[in-house]
Amino acid sequence: MASEVKRAFLGLGTNQGRRETVLAEAVRRLRRIEGVTVRRVSPLFETEPVGPPDQDWYLNAVVEIELAVLADELLILLKQLEKDMGRRPSQRWGPRLIDIDILWVEGETLSMPHLTVPHPQMEERAFVLVPLATLAPDMVLASGRTVVQTLAALDDPHQVIPYVRTGSIG
Repeated sequence: MASEVKRAFLGLGTNQGRRETVLAEAVRRLRRIEGVTVRRVSPLFETEPVGPPDQDWYLNAVVEIELAVLADELLILLKQLEKDMGRRPSQRWGPRLIDIDILWVEGETLSMPHLTVPHPQMEERAFVLVPLATLAPDMVLASGRTVVQTLAALDDPHQVIPYVRTGSIG
């Protein structure tokens, strides 16, 4: 167990099933993980797939949490959550029922075979930066730029569109 509570951000995405319901269920299950406190959930965004073109658009969000476990312990818990929700191994960047990524953990830089924090591609992905900007626009990323500065300079051709939702997932 970590001795201190740290702020962290998780990226959530799905392009299968009832997408809004899938994300709501993921947030509900995150709330039940010991050592994780969900603080805020970004608005939802529909996003063009980055991987193979023959798949449905994703629904993405970012969740701000307080973390009282180590990031590599959290990864194990998140992978189990994904599995419990029905995620099965599939092609890289292919369709998936649920994907939860550790994007950033306050004061941590990790480079292990199974986990890199901050997420190595977060500054290249509009589907991460747009929802993150709704929660932490002035957060300084690994590049030394804020989320908003990084987003303004981003050259990502994939569309990110605000999703008009029927309820709340957070």
